Amino acid sequence: MTVTCFELLRDWICRQAPDQADWLDDRYAAFSRGANEQDLHLFLGLAPRRLGRQDLMLSPADLALANQAYPGWNPAGWSLDGAARVAALLAFEGPRPFAAMFQDLVRTADARELVTLYRGLALYPQPESLEFEVGEGLRSNMRAVFESIVHYNPYPRDHFDEHRWNHMVLKALFIGSGLGAIVGLDERSNAELARILLDYAQERWAAGRPVSPELWRCVGPFAERVSAYAALQRALAGTPTERGAATLALIAADTPAARDLLSTAPDTAALAADGRLDWNHLTLQEAA
Repeated sequence: MTVTCFELLRDWICRQAPDQADWLDDRYAAFSRGANEQDLHLFLGLAPRRLGRQDLMLSPADLALANQAYPGWNPAGWSLDGAARVAALLAFEGPRPFAAMFQDLVRTADARELVTLYRGLALYPQPESLEFEVGEGLRSNMRAVFESIVHYNPYPRDHFDEHRWNHMVLKALFIGSGLGAIVGLDERSNAELARILLDYAQERWAAGRPVSPELWRCVGPFAERVSAYAALQRALAGTPTERGAATLALIAADTPAARDLLSTAPDTAALAADGRLDWNHLTLQEAA
């Protein structure tokens, strides 16, 4: 039987901080019986002092269990106290709707607390009711807060409409944030996003600025529909990393025009064919 996200978090925390297990179990049990919000706030404030702020230590097997409990959930990079706080929110049964309580927590949180709160988005009850607070986080000028929603978090994949998804990806590029950590990037890619990113690339080039090679990942599957071949040809003539990205995008396009362009970069295409080049390893060809 698959364990719940709460059970996983509780087990990981207690494994790393066994001397706090009784306190945690007592608090979580009280929260599940309908404790008041003042008790929850007290716990959230005490967690860093009782547990410390070190990283939550997780093995590959732990991360596999996380993905089983909620597909796409990846708590790598969480802190020990942050995990305890999210677990408390999952356990808490309060008198108000969760969204109202969450709104108050977000309103009074500092940057580090916001990162913790947003990382748990997909796991919370009635996650679709958190749309307003999520929008505030996406508009944040604090990159860590933005990335707590966008990176390793399945919430956008599961709850964003196409418009919000597309503008999230565009903002990630605009602020220099990577795309590879976005859960569901390939499955949620769409022709409108490809058009937006192609226009963005053209604007960057016109201003003499570089274009993130990751951008082509979202353009490649729709290259025919958005007339991206000239842009991909330019990327194919760029740096080794740009050539690698353009090659993968053209492979994803899989059209006669794309194959014609690929024939002009046989070495890079060969690297992709034998598995030495993929979106996680765009720089391997630089040593070739």
